[in-house]
Amino acid sequence: MLLLLLLQIWASCLWLGRSEVVTSFESSCPQFFFRETPPNEALEPENPAWICQRYKNQYYFATLYDRNRRIPVYSAYLYQPQPGKRPKTWLVEPQLMGPTYPKTMEREWTLLNYFNVSLEQLSKSQAILQDYKNLTGLNRGHLNPSSHHPDSSSRTATFTLTNIVPQDEKLNGGAWNNYEQQMMIRRTQGCNNTYVIVGAVPGNNYIAKGRVNKPSHIWSGICCEVDTNHRKAWAVIAENDKNEVELLTLGELEDVLTDLYGRDQVSLFDSDCPRE
Repeated sequence: MLLLLLLQIWASCLWLGRSEVVTSFESSCPQFFFRETPPNEALEPENPAWICQRYKNQYYFATLYDRNRRIPVYSAYLYQPQPGKRPKTWLVEPQLMGPTYPKTMEREWTLLNYFNVSLEQLSKSQAILQDYKNLTGLNRGHLNPSSHHPDSSSRTATFTLTNIVPQDEKLNGGAWNNYEQQMMIRRTQGCNNTYVIVGAVPGNNYIAKGRVNKPSHIWSGICCEVDTNHRKAWAVIAENDKNEVELLTLGELEDVLTDLYGRDQVSLFDSDCPRE
């Protein structure tokens, strides 16, 4: 018993990642949203979790997670790309199992071996690595991509499965990758601060024996501050079975999402971000 306790203490000292399930983004990590204003409630799922994604005691982005479908609704972050290596380690969110679990993003292996968590227990709360094994025509698609971040820690923080959806393989490596790289570099010229929200519209199909939803669409809305008096915005959307990305105004994206969700009018950013 003492040995187990010591092992738990030792393992907890190694837990460098921290991400919190919180009650609201406004009170916990508002800095990832333009004018500290998250999207309105029109996108909220039936069973949501608000996650402030923290690694090495620093917040890096925010994710609204759909507990029932086991995919993120959206991830919000500041666009700050720098060259660097792509991480390899995948992480999960223990607090989705309950508030008594550590405020950490961590490897499945560590949870199973040092904190008496079963794989069944973990899998009830979120997607796990096994869900993304043996996929055909799909792969793990980041909403918030590691390449949009400036250093090793911020890139590693994006490698949580709470930031991942089943994405069409050709789209992920083709037109969506082109949006993430070439289009974002081109369109953010002259921007001082660039706020990005990338989301996924739930679809009718599932992977992993009905456990993880395959989104029907992947989208992104961008609000850029040129200076204190000037802002610009744009958006993209893609059907998750075609290698095509459509460029839209922010207002057009909000209208499309409103139609796809069939609820109230969607608002992604504060009203000072231009819709045209």
